[in-house]
Amino acid sequence: MNIRFTARHFDASTSLKNYSEDAVTKLEQFYDRIVSCSIVLEPHADNQNPQQAEIIVKIPNKVLTATETAPKYEQAVLAAVDNLSRQLKRYKEKKFTTH
Repeated sequence: MNIRFTARHFDASTSLKNYSEDAVTKLEQFYDRIVSCSIVLEPHADNQNPQQAEIIVKIPNKVLTATETAPKYEQAVLAAVDNLSRQLKRYKEKKFTTH
């Protein structure tokens, strides 16, 4: 899986980048044909949840996206990964039960 990491309007620490990439790598256990994954972290204009994580997963014939906001980037990444794991499970069930 090809992973692309982007931090908009701020400089991300190495530990934040590594955390995000490790979290996204876990998505492969739900669907092993992931082609690429883009992680975009950026500040969000909300006082309660000022940080936003968007993860875009490309699989054959489909693109899945999850955007989450949270008080910390790590929490937003974790929520987006949870969201995508549900989407991947649902996609896999639909794909393999209709044939």
